[in-house]
Amino acid sequence: MIIPLHAQEIDWDKVNSNTILNLVTKQSTDQNIGYSNIIQIGDNNNAELSLNSRTYITVKQLGDFNALYFMNSFTDKSTKTAITAQGNNNIIDVIGSNSISDGIQINVKGDNKTIFMRNY
Repeated sequence: MIIPLHAQEIDWDKVNSNTILNLVTKQSTDQNIGYSNIIQIGDNNNAELSLNSRTYITVKQLGDFNALYFMNSFTDKSTKTAITAQGNNNIIDVIGSNSISDGIQINVKGDNKTIFMRNY
């Protein structure tokens, strides 16, 4: 997803609270554009996301050697998802999204857990 930014339009010598506020106001605030919030605390964590532009996802990986594979790029439906993995060596693999999975929260606690979810 690419969002055009206007940051290069301001001279650094003129940056202050008013110019920053104006810059933020100029940015696109399209309500159909999703967001991703990914927090990884630990070593060797991996998150591979292939998302459509209307996906709202929050990912937290706390521990080491956790992997998340999330793909819903082949649909244009809006999706809200929250995924948390606490522990080591966990794998979460989610493909697709539908009305049943919209709003889903996946919480994995422990070590060496694997979740495969397919939404068709």
